[in-house]
Amino acid sequence: MENETITLWPIGASETLPGVGPETAYFAPTGLSAGTSMLRNISDATLTVFQPAAGKGNGTGVIICPGGGWRILAWTHEGLDMAAWFVERGYTAFLLKYRVASTPTDPAAFFAAMAAVNDQLAAPLPAAKAPRDFTSFVRDPILLRARNLAAVDGRRALEIVRARAADWGVRPDRIGMIGFSAGAFLVADVAMDPRGPQPAFVAPIYGGETRGASVPADAPPLFTVVAQDDRLLFKVVEGLYADWSNADRPAEMHVFARGAHGFGMIRQGLPVDRWTDLLADWLDDGGFGGTR
Repeated sequence: MENETITLWPIGASETLPGVGPETAYFAPTGLSAGTSMLRNISDATLTVFQPAAGKGNGTGVIICPGGGWRILAWTHEGLDMAAWFVERGYTAFLLKYRVASTPTDPAAFFAAMAAVNDQLAAPLPAAKAPRDFTSFVRDPILLRARNLAAVDGRRALEIVRARAADWGVRPDRIGMIGFSAGAFLVADVAMDPRGPQPAFVAPIYGGETRGASVPADAPPLFTVVAQDDRLLFKVVEGLYADWSNADRPAEMHVFARGAHGFGMIRQGLPVDRWTDLLADWLDDGGFGGTR
């Protein structure tokens, strides 16, 4: 059965990002995610539905938000692979393709710009100097705007899934969100300001923050994972967990010694590979993995 794809803004969103060229797919040339598919120059936000086999659904839906620094989306190892993992366990997965900032249409210019970003992520940095918040390392106004519009797309996706939950055999009160890196900031931003009912749970993976705001009294249960050698974000994620915990909201955090940034569903032969087992246990413990 072909997966249904839904356009989030069929008559156009009220606010857009400037200069976004034609959407392009490519394969990551180097690094941890080498050979996996990526998307860039996304101006049309969509939601693709992945359903378990008939009679296998557990009534829980999960909106998946890949990362990519608000410039790209890591479509395979933080998107399609994650959707397959959830579907195998009876969840209905909704893969969000949210809008991102413009990148150069010329491939050589684009890959040079991305190499500079990757060098920043990999640079040695003592823990004492590691950023504690997003604005410590991202000051580009276009990326700040892209972050805000990503959260708008996330809220819209949540509205759509709730409104049509019965169509997919999902309970409206059992719809959660998981995101990676920029997608993790997206789901944390939604939980901090849902502008509607909260997601049932959120799992911001190696990303997310509260921006110093008070965690809402009805904030959803939170699950997060980060590697200690992810020098740019591990202190930011520790702060997110501390803010949730200090607000007496349910929270679980796992810090692995090694794994770097952006591991997603990639297996490295390290303990961090087992993070999805911990997620599965956490979801079961919260009552989301069982049958309806």
